[in-house]
Amino acid sequence: MSTPRRGILRRIGPGLVTACVVIGPGSILTSSQVGARAGYDNLWVVVVSVFLMAAYVTMGMRLGAVTDVSITELIRRHLHPALALFIGFGVCFIATAFQFGNNLGAQAALSTYIETDYWPLVLNAIVLAVLFGFGNLYPVLERLMTGFVAIMLIAFAINLVFARPDVTRIVQGLIPVKGVELELPLLGLVGTTFVISAALYQSYLSRFKGWKAEDLPDGQIDAWVSAGIMCLITLMIMTTAASVLQGHELVSVADVANQLEPMFGEKGRIIFCVGLFAAAFSSFIVNSMIGGFVLSDALRLGDHPDQKTPKLMTAGVLLIGMGVAMYVIATGTKPLPAIIAAQALTVVASPVIAGTMLWLCNQQDVMGSHRNGWGLNVTGGIGFLILLAMSIYTLTEKVLPAVTG
Repeated sequence: MSTPRRGILRRIGPGLVTACVVIGPGSILTSSQVGARAGYDNLWVVVVSVFLMAAYVTMGMRLGAVTDVSITELIRRHLHPALALFIGFGVCFIATAFQFGNNLGAQAALSTYIETDYWPLVLNAIVLAVLFGFGNLYPVLERLMTGFVAIMLIAFAINLVFARPDVTRIVQGLIPVKGVELELPLLGLVGTTFVISAALYQSYLSRFKGWKAEDLPDGQIDAWVSAGIMCLITLMIMTTAASVLQGHELVSVADVANQLEPMFGEKGRIIFCVGLFAAAFSSFIVNSMIGGFVLSDALRLGDHPDQKTPKLMTAGVLLIGMGVAMYVIATGTKPLPAIIAAQALTVVASPVIAGTMLWLCNQQDVMGSHRNGWGLNVTGGIGFLILLAMSIYTLTEKVLPAVTG
């Protein structure tokens, strides 16, 4: 009986880490906003976004397992060193610029219990202790993220039960029969679910796990299990909002928690905040590692969790994100130049990363007999075009007006 159990456990891990960075305060807010504005109509958008994310997570996993070389090293060898540097700096800057959102999400959750402005200091100190307290960080990271995923599933499921959603309308919302009104919350939902930098980091996680080419079936199971978890959690949050928050204006995750209290009582609000804390805390651990490790690798200074430089760069992402969050808490104003710069860089970096991953996964001298099949190529191609269209929209509707205005 023990052997099958070990086999099942060995099939999951990296994907759960990726799920934790996807389900963060940003995705909780955008899915709640879409549910509150459009009800059940856009549930199918979550399924499509997660399906595209799963395809790129699979590609990331395959690149790490088959080549046993970091993705920036592959880019240096098969494309150009400058591209590796661009992706490294781009991923790190985006992670750093948006890290403060994860700090603010954790602040909103914990201030429900003890009201203080200094939760980011406490939480980042804990993360730094974990980061430098273990020689090989990956096994600890995997266990932590598995626990956080379980907490999120339980907390948001309880909220959904409280909401008593209309099952018939849920089924109808999963079928794309109505036109989609293109608006920023919906684009934000796609952007916070289809996170291409997290898919790229899957190539590192599969190597940390020790997967080789013969482990591809395990990696595939892991990718689709994590995709199912991402989809389920996001659908539960959106369905809860569609059931009880329609018509409410939600500006922050704290607004979501506060609006739930009159419907569910104090217990419901606390349960939501438990899920929010798990999402925020787990997300900013992994998000900071994505930024730190990819930049360290791009600079050829190390790419493994038992090396010092990737940890130092991860610490840099953590500390800058914490500093920005403390500034926001103290002044009440958001650092708009940093947000606009991050949006501008995302406009360029996201399709470049997706196109690079898709290209590498189709090269005989990179993947050998494990090149993409037609299914991954079609799905990946659609995902690339969607990222490109979103980038053009973000550039014309958000970045340029903010710069010129």
